[in-house]
Amino acid sequence: MAQSSEPPLFAVLVVDDEPLLLMDAMDLIEDAGFIAFGAANADAAIRILERQPDIRVLFTDVDMPGAMDGLELAHAVRHHWPSVAIIVTSGHVRPAQGELPADGIFFPKPYPPKGMIAALRDIPADVLTCGIAAPPSHPELRDEKPTSASKRTTPPSG
Repeated sequence: MAQSSEPPLFAVLVVDDEPLLLMDAMDLIEDAGFIAFGAANADAAIRILERQPDIRVLFTDVDMPGAMDGLELAHAVRHHWPSVAIIVTSGHVRPAQGELPADGIFFPKPYPPKGMIAALRDIPADVLTCGIAAPPSHPELRDEKPTSASKRTTPPSG
């Protein structure tokens, strides 16, 4: 897919413990013109959010190992980074009414790529333009075990 010379729209943090699904989601997001950060679990996601104040969207799977699942992560992000938009996905669980954070969006897996991109493009302008500063570290949100995290900001070759 051809990349435009326009600057990226904004940064999206993708959280999924399945490496192929993580890479596929990051590719989809990057191909649509966004910056993609990736994390394999909630602990890594929290660390990335603390270091990257330009992230405007959390896109997380529900089922993940570690200190928090995706719904718990979504609520922690809503509490500590209230301006970050939240998109939750799962192939196994459909959150009940009230389980998603306020204004959270749910996509069942497999999610439609066009629907996902449309949801990202519909993120309210106030979320995209606000100056989100990384809050102080929140050790209560994570354990201190090392985890893998990735960041790709260059378009995939191809």
